[in-house]
Amino acid sequence: MPIVHKTNYSPHRLFSNGHAQTIFPALFRRVGEIEYRRQRIFTPDGDFLDLDWSCVGSNRLAILSHGLEGNSRRPYIVGMARVLNRNNWDVLAWNFRGCSGEANRTFRFYHSGATEDLHAVISCAETCGEYHQIALIGFSMGGNMTLKYLGERSLGPRSLIKKAVAISVPCDLLSGAIKMAAPVNAIYMIRFLRSLHRKIELKTRIMPGRISTSGYSSIKTFKQFDDRYTAPLHGFKSAEDYYRKASCRQFLRDIEIPTLLVNAQDDPFLDRPCYPIEEANDNPHLFLEMPKFGGHVGFMEFNPLGEYWSERRALDFLDDQLRSEDERKESGI
Repeated sequence: MPIVHKTNYSPHRLFSNGHAQTIFPALFRRVGEIEYRRQRIFTPDGDFLDLDWSCVGSNRLAILSHGLEGNSRRPYIVGMARVLNRNNWDVLAWNFRGCSGEANRTFRFYHSGATEDLHAVISCAETCGEYHQIALIGFSMGGNMTLKYLGERSLGPRSLIKKAVAISVPCDLLSGAIKMAAPVNAIYMIRFLRSLHRKIELKTRIMPGRISTSGYSSIKTFKQFDDRYTAPLHGFKSAEDYYRKASCRQFLRDIEIPTLLVNAQDDPFLDRPCYPIEEANDNPHLFLEMPKFGGHVGFMEFNPLGEYWSERRALDFLDDQLRSEDERKESGI
């Protein structure tokens, strides 16, 4: 049962290509109807995180974690928030350090395994006293962080976190980095490295002498970037050490709540180790769905509501799990 063999996603014939599914929504999708209320919280190391809330007065909350160089305004985040709001879920979309429009204050910034920051966000939501149930939803890097968080700690029966969804997740960071370095993915790599370059340049102005962009043009891959910046800034020995410790795949067997992982088979960012079939077979709480199409954070659909398949799939999974839990309570199980 943990492997979802039947999936109902079928793309428009013009978008049955993983690259089209990946590129079109990122460049051309427009989503309205969401007004955020921003809250700033402070981390134990003297930094801050900016949280964007979209509330409809529900006692259910979904916490959304974006992907690499994303933020709470990306179409896939706003699209998910809109679907959830329409179906009586409050939403908290948080921004990783340095991704909210303002540089963060510390030497470090963010990375795939930074679950301490996700924990700070969850703690803020839990202590506000407004919610009976919390769901976690992560995309790409945010999905890796979400799954790692769930697997590396025991939530316990009193936890408000009841279910989770992760979409387009590089469960094995090393294989993902190798796949992204392939010539066919050059357009994505260039885009990511340019965006990350701007972040590093901003760091050099804020902290002169502590970090340098000299020779940045020689960086052509994630591994080169992570060896030079991510690893030393965050206490890893090397890019390989970072990938090994931050990849969520090693934590999947220990997830204790119903969790849906959706990775499209035509995702141009993911290689075979990012499809954790064995781990899903070994864990009754982990549901792995692998649609033939969908690209990376794509899953496009054209309908009057402007909703994508992944958004409705996430909602269906969350609501199904809620109904199952309510039925168990009523039956005394």
